[in-house]
Amino acid sequence: MASIQDAIRQEVTSNDVVLFMKGTPQMPMCGFSSQVVQILDYLGVDYKGVNVLADEEIRGGIKEFSNWPTIPQLYVKGEFVGGCDIVREMFQSGELVTHLGQQGVKHQAPAQG
Repeated sequence: MASIQDAIRQEVTSNDVVLFMKGTPQMPMCGFSSQVVQILDYLGVDYKGVNVLADEEIRGGIKEFSNWPTIPQLYVKGEFVGGCDIVREMFQSGELVTHLGQQGVKHQAPAQG
């Protein structure tokens, strides 16, 4: 039987972009998760959402895995990027688009205005 840490590691390494969140991408169950979903959807990123509310073991395990106390948590190419505030700041500064490009993750550039 694989440990929850092994299961989480498998998720983040077998998917280019993974969002551990409350709810699903189609129905986020908290404002912070919703904000990250909106950013990823706006950028046209293909990602996997993992609903931590559906599994208490994952909910606790992801916090231990990343050593980060809050959810949502975004992973790109197996690397922890951050939670809602960090993702929002990276998006606003353009750093998130740059990071996605550097990692070879397909996305759309935001409209310039």
